[in-house]
Amino acid sequence: MINFLFDFVFGVLMGALGGFFGIGGGLVAIPLMTLILGLSQTLAQGTALVMMVPNVALALWRYQQRSPIRWSLALPLAAMGFITAGIGARAAVHLDPLYIRMGFAVLMLGLAVLTLLRNRTSHRDSEPKAQPSSLRLGVLGSGCGVLGGFFGVGASVGAVPVLTGVFGFSQLAAQGMALTLALPSTVITLATYCWNGHVDWPMGLAMALGGLLSVGCGVKWAYRVHERHLQILFAVFLVASATMLFIKG
Repeated sequence: MINFLFDFVFGVLMGALGGFFGIGGGLVAIPLMTLILGLSQTLAQGTALVMMVPNVALALWRYQQRSPIRWSLALPLAAMGFITAGIGARAAVHLDPLYIRMGFAVLMLGLAVLTLLRNRTSHRDSEPKAQPSSLRLGVLGSGCGVLGGFFGVGASVGAVPVLTGVFGFSQLAAQGMALTLALPSTVITLATYCWNGHVDWPMGLAMALGGLLSVGCGVKWAYRVHERHLQILFAVFLVASATMLFIKG
């Protein structure tokens, strides 16, 4: 019972942060699960995915309510992410967890740099000035699908910096678009990790229940924070988590 309550409270916190940053909670939860709970990298990634699937679905619905998503743009992004996520996941479950953890830390640092280098004058419009082609969005979805599947974080984390910095979406619009990519890719990634025995279901389900209660609050908070402040907070978290992962080795 104590373990369930701890995992539930942990899920509440991760759900709120995941909704706030539009990432489903995995990028937040995984380093903490390895550093604090002592899980191996692959087990942490697989277990976090149990929490992420419902959290991503709810966060996507909340973002859609507040700022309708252009599904004509989201479809090629999501479809290609779904197709390629399994490739990354199958590679990850057969590698040394230490190498994956170090790669995960490098990924977080890279995303932090991209976040901080974005245009400081980014606008709040929900759409880019020039509509990106389906081909370009499909290529982005393919790359992010492999990346998200490999690191078990959902494909959205790599998509947000590109959607804002390259395609011109606002931070909040990019987070909503990225969640359309994250949902199908997270489902196939979870199935792959589960098939290979890298999921702690009791822990993951308790975290998922907690996350469902708080992810809506995270989305609401995101819309109350200045866009540049949201980017800086995201980058600070990434750098801090990556540093801790490097220290753990």
